[in-house]
Parts: sequence; structure tokens; C-alpha cells
Amino acid sequence: MRTVHISLNSIDKVKSFVNDLAKFDVDFDLVSGRYIIDAKSIMGIFSLDLSKPIDLNIHAESNIDEILSTLSPYIIDEQ
Repeated sequence: MRTVHISLNSIDKVKSFVNDLAKFDVDFDLVSGRYIIDAKSIMGIFSLDLSKPIDLNIHAESNIDEILSTLSPYIIDEQ
């Protein structure tokens, strides 16, 4: 598993983020405080406080470089 900090500070950014995640057949979780949301759920994302950075857990064993490259517009920093 890999964790990165992301920022989703606009509606258009959330839409394109979900579309980018749909390209991959792996699980992604967004963690904000005590809430864990399926990152492929647009409704779930809008239930979070999007004014702050959010942790994205990437549950992938392979293709991690391709995933990180695709998600680079949203990533603030990697852990």
C-alpha cells in the first residue's frame, strides 16, 4: 500500500479524479480524520471536507509508477 496527500479543491477536479481512478483495477481509499471513503465514489468524496488535503491510500502491488503519474495533478506530497 502507498499513501499520498492529495488536494481536491474544485468540483471539476473531483470529477476528473474519479475518472482517472476508474482506469485502474485496484482499490483506492480516501482518509480524512476518522472517515474512510471509497475514492471511486463521487458521492463519498463530496461528503468529506475538501478544503484540506486528504490522504489517498493506493492498494496496488504493481503499476504504482503509472498510477502516481496519472494522479500527479492531485498529489501534494508523497509519504
